[in-house]
Amino acid sequence: MPLPPLVAPVDALDPAEASRTARHAVLAGFGEIGQRRLAAAHVAVIGAGGLGSPVILALAAAGVGRLTVIDDDVVEVSNLQRQVLHRHRDAGRPKTASAIRAAADLSPGTRVDAVTERIAPGNAAALLADADVVIDGSDTFATRRAVADACESLGIPLVWGVVQEFHAQVTIFWTPTDAALPAVRLADLYPEGSEGDVPTCAAVGVLGSLCIQVGGILATETVKLLTGIGEPLLGRVLVVDALRGRTSEVPLRPSRMPVPVVSPAPPPTHAPAPAPAPVPDVDLEAALSASRAGALLLDVREPAETATGTIPGSMTIPLADLLAEPARVTASSVVVICHAGGRARRAAEVLRSRGIDAAVLTGGLSAWPHATDPSPAPSTIAEETSA
Repeated sequence: MPLPPLVAPVDALDPAEASRTARHAVLAGFGEIGQRRLAAAHVAVIGAGGLGSPVILALAAAGVGRLTVIDDDVVEVSNLQRQVLHRHRDAGRPKTASAIRAAADLSPGTRVDAVTERIAPGNAAALLADADVVIDGSDTFATRRAVADACESLGIPLVWGVVQEFHAQVTIFWTPTDAALPAVRLADLYPEGSEGDVPTCAAVGVLGSLCIQVGGILATETVKLLTGIGEPLLGRVLVVDALRGRTSEVPLRPSRMPVPVVSPAPPPTHAPAPAPAPVPDVDLEAALSASRAGALLLDVREPAETATGTIPGSMTIPLADLLAEPARVTASSVVVICHAGGRARRAAEVLRSRGIDAAVLTGGLSAWPHATDPSPAPSTIAEETSA
């Protein structure tokens, strides 16, 4: 269902802007009033890099009245493969300077406030306080958590995206006060402590064209919220697999639902359902033994990680793909593997909810340095690592 628009429209567009945005004015359900809402809007963009670049270009071209661009970094030549906001001549200059130039070239009526500093818990709320929507395209979990916490405390919608290698995720963290929707937070998608288990883009790379695709989605979700059209990505994570040309959705629910206040109920006539059993951990020797007995060894790391070695006989499915299609795993018994254990535990919880006996390799492959060496036989690996 569409939500009410976030901003009231300006009284009128000047003739030059009305002419520039004429193709919006004829969109069914959008029209001139939708364009006037964009002109009244203020969007804060965190990061002018791989995702922020197409977001800034798209929103300026769309006619958003004010953009606050927050980034403390300078342009490097290695950025240009994916950060389409910048040019060779910008190397060494603040990324925010590119945002000012590009927005002015596209939309003279768009005001760009450049904040060339790092956003952090101490300044996030002040920097974001008067934004209608915040878009997070930053590249560290510390920044993402600071932004998410500030948006939650301020009640501002957070349009959120992440891209790595050939995969991406997009969602919105926000609960309208008048909507019957559960509140979802960044911690519901990436629990505290999981960030140490995710490799950086510098280590595993990112497809430049995918950044443009995902930045376009982030901009579209923002336009929908500002103008009150379409169905925003609330309570849903859009998962993009560029290599297979597929997009899918994963429901996103809060990890802790509020407990409703109800009148005392009579004692139950049957025992309550037991709490879900915790995901068991197994060491490498036990994992290999389970494999020989017919269990599936499932490696949920990213392709760049599995390219450096896997446990012989294991199946590889990146975590995002597994979350999108858990039915791909049909084995009755599974030992899940990742680098340090965080991703494996999330995968195992999903599989156990489907009735699969799933365990996690203790400590991940980082705890078993010989596990991915293809030269020794499985029994030899077990002997070496258990000695």
